[in-house]
Amino acid sequence: MSVPDYMQCAEDHQTLLVVVQPIGIVPEESFFRIYKRISAVSQVNVRDSQRVLYIRYRHHYPPENNEWGDFQTHRKVVGLITITECSSAKEWPQTFEKFHLQKEMYGSTLYDSRLFVFGLQGEIAEQPRTDVAFYPSYHECETVEKRIEDFIESLFIVLESKRLDRATDKSGDKIPLLCVPFEKKDFVGLDTDSRHYKKRCQGRMRKHVGDLCLQAGMLQDSLVHYHMAVELLRSVNDFLWLGAALEGLCSASVIYHYPGGTGGRAGSRRAQGGSLSAEAGNRHRPGAQEVLIDPGALTSNGINADTSAEIGRAKNCLSPEDIIEKYKEAISYYGKYKNAGVIELEACVKAVRVLAMQKRSMEASEFLQNAVYINLRQLSEEEKIQRYSILSELYERIGFHRKSAFFKRIAAMQCAAPSIPEPGWRACYKLLLETLPGYSLSLDPQDFSKGTHRGWAAVQMRLLHELVYASRRMGNPALCVRHLSFLLQTMLDFLSDQEKKDVTQSLESYTAKCPGTMEVITLPDGLKLPPVPFTKLPIVKSVKLLNLPTSLRPHKMKSLLGQNVSTKSPFIYSPIIAHSRGEERNKKIDFQWVQGDVCEVQLMVYNPMPFELRVENMGLLTTGVEFESLPAALSLPAESGLYPVTLVGVPQTTGQITVNGYHTSVFGVFSDCLLDNLPGVKTNGCTVEVIPALPRLQISTSLPRSAHTLQPSSGDEISTNVSVQLYNGETQQLIIKLENIGTEPLEKLEVTAKTVNTKEKLYGDFLSWNLEDTLCQFPLKPGKIATFVVNIKVKLDFSCQENLLQDLSDDGISVSGLPLSSPFRQVVKPRVETKPLNPQESSKVGDFSHVKTLEAILNFKYSGGPGHAEGYYRNLALGLHVEVEPSVFFTRISTLPATSTRQCHLLLDVFNSTEHELTISARNNEDLILHAGECQRQTNERISLFFPLYPKMLIRDFIFPSLLST
Repeated sequence: MSVPDYMQCAEDHQTLLVVVQPIGIVPEESFFRIYKRISAVSQVNVRDSQRVLYIRYRHHYPPENNEWGDFQTHRKVVGLITITECSSAKEWPQTFEKFHLQKEMYGSTLYDSRLFVFGLQGEIAEQPRTDVAFYPSYHECETVEKRIEDFIESLFIVLESKRLDRATDKSGDKIPLLCVPFEKKDFVGLDTDSRHYKKRCQGRMRKHVGDLCLQAGMLQDSLVHYHMAVELLRSVNDFLWLGAALEGLCSASVIYHYPGGTGGRAGSRRAQGGSLSAEAGNRHRPGAQEVLIDPGALTSNGINADTSAEIGRAKNCLSPEDIIEKYKEAISYYGKYKNAGVIELEACVKAVRVLAMQKRSMEASEFLQNAVYINLRQLSEEEKIQRYSILSELYERIGFHRKSAFFKRIAAMQCAAPSIPEPGWRACYKLLLETLPGYSLSLDPQDFSKGTHRGWAAVQMRLLHELVYASRRMGNPALCVRHLSFLLQTMLDFLSDQEKKDVTQSLESYTAKCPGTMEVITLPDGLKLPPVPFTKLPIVKSVKLLNLPTSLRPHKMKSLLGQNVSTKSPFIYSPIIAHSRGEERNKKIDFQWVQGDVCEVQLMVYNPMPFELRVENMGLLTTGVEFESLPAALSLPAESGLYPVTLVGVPQTTGQITVNGYHTSVFGVFSDCLLDNLPGVKTNGCTVEVIPALPRLQISTSLPRSAHTLQPSSGDEISTNVSVQLYNGETQQLIIKLENIGTEPLEKLEVTAKTVNTKEKLYGDFLSWNLEDTLCQFPLKPGKIATFVVNIKVKLDFSCQENLLQDLSDDGISVSGLPLSSPFRQVVKPRVETKPLNPQESSKVGDFSHVKTLEAILNFKYSGGPGHAEGYYRNLALGLHVEVEPSVFFTRISTLPATSTRQCHLLLDVFNSTEHELTISARNNEDLILHAGECQRQTNERISLFFPLYPKMLIRDFIFPSLLST
């Protein structure tokens, strides 16, 4: 026997072998449909008996294996079922002749046979026959199962007759010597009358009868015959048949102990009936003794009823421990014969299956190791694949997962061996996939983000490379991309710099033909390969949702209840509500985004690759609100540190938006990276509220921008700063253009002003405006501009500038009459005490030390569109920086009597402290021209003053309120 059956198990010894084969041209699908229905009838209860017949079906069986039928009867083909198609009566004779030729192949061992004919109708089909069944088609054959049951009963009749014939003690009849094929030439010329020869014949026949009893469902009888055969064969050193008798004894004991079977096949075998079930409670009792039954108790119908009580107490079957010992002994005997390699291999497989049931893995591995080194004939590539696959399956059953994967991988490599004309790359790929669990490898990248790495990374990378190669030879570039992406994502920490470069180059060459996607790849056998997002290219360390710029942040109009009062609960405080709110704050951010505005998310990333990493089409993944992501492209230097990346997008609708992750395109692979799958990522929250759209206001002014940046105490950011230089008392207009650069109309506008960072006392309104002129242009549609005018008027008190007055006296200016007085200065100090050390520098007209500064903030509170309906507004701040210089000083004021007693002349000594020529105009008087730094006297009750290059100013703007009141 040269072809091993790796699916053999101990319970197969009690089965009858039936071969089902097609004759002529039969569609494969139709054949296997009928074969499946036939093989479903695997157990048949014998009529008028408690015995059960078990059938083993094969659609292919080597004829040379049939020659070992006398050695072990379960190897003998006892039934033949042929399936054929016949469409006309003319084809029938030829079809029937083929049936007879097929029977001759197994003719020496067949008990019975059947021919199933499909498609033939008419007179021939109507003739009743026992060996032929006619059916109109493959779909109209309801009686197939019934025919098979009748066929099995006929097999039982023949089997029972043979058992009775062999079991009957025929004194005086010569017992034939049963032989295996390679023994026949060894027994030529032996003395057939010797006692040794007769014992050999008796022992082999007794073993053969034990096989027949086991097949006939007489388990206790088979045990007795096997025990007797062992004693007879051991006495004559017939080791080959002694091993067979021991194996038969082990098989019968296994059937007794494990009625569900050891093959691990679908469906459990029905338990044996009769007295066997009475011992179910003790069948696993270790150390059970072998008690042989007197052969005289055996009859042609089985064990004598008078000894049934004794049989019930006896333990003819082996204990679970003894089964393994007897298997070892039998295998050692098989190993003595070179031609019994297949028998030895199959016995090892059966023993392993039993040990797997007993959960004795280490002993099972010893049997398997022995099976690996059994030398058979030169096996074909298909047989090698089958051998390694079965070894892998058996190692898997005993829990040796890595060893199982090892042999499965050898089987996969064998599928693509160079000696095969057409390598089976699909079979190779399928087997390689089956090896993954043994190497702690999963094709789901989520399994590699749960903690430490499991398994040997070097072996895993080798296996992944083999999957890539097999995928390429299969002509499936999508699989190549998926496996290479998986290799790069999960094994990045174990790849050397050169390996990283090689893998990425290969990946780019494959993605040029077939870009990597996030779609699930479904293989023909139904296996699904999940997508592999590149969460490590680049590696993201933190994700932060950014607030809008200060000028664009929405504000909620205050309600009567206030901002911090929740109307969801009638209670002021509840610990449950407080706890839930705390959890919500961990997820939801306390600022809002605005519909239609560009929103930003900042990622801190770094590049782990030893070369520059180009990331394309990087954008945000969101849920809850329709969101337009604006992709970005970036280039990260080799092994860079943390690098900030800002991703932007525009929410199109309102509601709650959750940033779930980001998408990238790296090396031609598109990835959707979810934050939940990124271990160790820090985030300030991922959910933010999107409020309805608001208009966007942009301002431009007639004044130049200022280098001075105002810092308001409230912390608000000022969008624009402008500056202007004015003389004390001067008035100037600030023209502001309000442009709506948003998409919503600007409907409401409120303007407020606040003076900051000044200790100067202001007289009159510093800033004034008329908002009605601007509001008449509202609502301001998108793209339109409105004008807003602000009057800047500066009136400050420069009377406390003592140094300046001292400078005037030093220049020889006469100071007489009523001296200047103010609330800040009551007495002018002596000139000697206050004169500076360097009079030349201090006497400069218009010295910068006399300049005063005023700063103010204009706040524009505006709203419109859907956001205004929901009670939201925006605030825009304009910073104003004004530098005020002194203009004219009235150094002395005195009066002279006039013609009328009710009138007097007012004498004013006017000093020009500017660098410009001034013209002073008084009512009913000539204009007085003052050069820069000049002081003259003017007489009038009321004078007015104007500059040639500056707006007109009144004298009352320069006289202190305390002086005018006197």
